[in-house]
Amino acid sequence: MWFDISLQALIMVVTVFMFLAMHNIPQKALSKLRFRSRKGLRAKQHFVRGAQLLAQARSAPSRSAASSLAQDAAAEADKAILLDPRDAASHILKALALDLQGFKTSALDSLDVALSPLAAKSLTDRERGDALFRRAELKFALSRRGRVDSAIDDLTQAVKLNCGAKALLLLGQCYEAKRSKEEAAKAYEEALEMEPTLAAAREALDRRSYTLSLQSG
Repeated sequence: MWFDISLQALIMVVTVFMFLAMHNIPQKALSKLRFRSRKGLRAKQHFVRGAQLLAQARSAPSRSAASSLAQDAAAEADKAILLDPRDAASHILKALALDLQGFKTSALDSLDVALSPLAAKSLTDRERGDALFRRAELKFALSRRGRVDSAIDDLTQAVKLNCGAKALLLLGQCYEAKRSKEEAAKAYEEALEMEPTLAAAREALDRRSYTLSLQSG
């Protein structure tokens, strides 16, 4: 009985491999894998060039030089995205380059793509938290009520992903913009617990204490 079962299993395996060989499927699969690997390598090369250009842009001696280098960085990011659209890092690089040029709305769009379900899979929790923080920064900078609410959602997630005191500081600023004073104070206090030397959080709490003393006096 066991011999018959083993023989049937062996025949099935041989049949499957004969079918694959007839249709050249193993070779096609391997070729596709190699093609993807080459594309991935080229995408990384463009990403590295773009990151180098962005670093140069940030330390450029003039605004025009910074803008030109940031433009080149965005172009390299686009090339990387074309080759590997699911890599969130390239979308983040593009967002940073666009932001440096002053194109905040376009930068926000790129971060939206980076944090989309398909691309966000390529990020670690820490990287996703940092991307959420950067997106919240842009939303807050654009200063619209709906975007401030959305920024708070991003920052709440970023804090859970251990983004750090900077996320709590911005969270406090967002709550202040909404005149949610208690929530703002709590965020500033938590930021100081994490980073006691954070001057902006300390100043915000001092302002609140001063205002309360005036009201009580």
